[in-house]
Amino acid sequence: MKAMLCKAYGPPESLVLEETPIAPVGDNEVKIRVRAAGVNFPDVLMIQGLYQFKPPFPFAPGCECAGDVIEVGAGVTGFKPGDRVVAMTGHGAFAEEVVVRATKCLPLPEDVDYVTGSAFALTYGTSYYALKQRAQLQPGEWLLVHGASGGVGLSAVEIGRAMGAQVIGTGGNDEKLKTVLAHGAAHVINYAEGEFREEVKTLTGGGADVIYDPVGGDVFDQSLRCIGWDGRLLVIGFASGRIPSAPANLALLKSCSIVGVFWGAWTERDPAANRANLDELFQWYREGKLKPNVSHTFPLADTADALYALINREVVGKAVVTIDG
Repeated sequence: MKAMLCKAYGPPESLVLEETPIAPVGDNEVKIRVRAAGVNFPDVLMIQGLYQFKPPFPFAPGCECAGDVIEVGAGVTGFKPGDRVVAMTGHGAFAEEVVVRATKCLPLPEDVDYVTGSAFALTYGTSYYALKQRAQLQPGEWLLVHGASGGVGLSAVEIGRAMGAQVIGTGGNDEKLKTVLAHGAAHVINYAEGEFREEVKTLTGGGADVIYDPVGGDVFDQSLRCIGWDGRLLVIGFASGRIPSAPANLALLKSCSIVGVFWGAWTERDPAANRANLDELFQWYREGKLKPNVSHTFPLADTADALYALINREVVGKAVVTIDG
């Protein structure tokens, strides 16, 4: 099979498309013919050696995919060859085939195409876990979503709206913020034009109940100053590059919580709850409450371009690598 391989840590252009053998299918595993693979920020970190999980060389990046089951191992009862699936691969999805544990797969509904399916699980799964299990977001609460035009950000806007929250989205580009409004935000703020904290306090009447932060850095610092009483600040990631520190006195004065969100680890600990979350999300998709936005698609040979589109903040929602054949 062909795969886009990382043979040494480096930038996206260091990836090489080569024929490579695929591992045999083991017990409780399935082999998938990949049709489309979502592009995510962890892919960038992984090929640079900056991600917490470091696969042995050579490896193909790619955290998630959609495709068809072509082989099942002993002990697999939920899938058979020919089934359409979504898989949370961790890595390996930028390839024509991938082997993954069956517990990391779920059926791809017939009314969901491969590109949409490949752009769904990681972003929407992360955001629903964050807002449902970690923040316990309630109808009528104010939800502030940073990086709202990105993959996880836009999914959080849609899910927050579906859960009955009043959503404020932030970002640094007015055109992208139009998409955020179209996907359910009640208000948007361009933080490239100045600090957002006073505007958030004015809109919410004191402060946001839940803040969804995949950015970190200065955005996190301001968030602690516009969070409401008993608020929950969700730590999703650090796209800004700076991991912030929180003054403990602010948490005390606001009686607020700083809540970590590590969706990948949670899926390992409670796969049944994750499966239930994703089943609910696909139902919301069928009802028209969720509309994944895939702004860019690239063939497998152009995976480096896909990663650079993400790095350069050209993507609104998700980028997807498609695999022909």
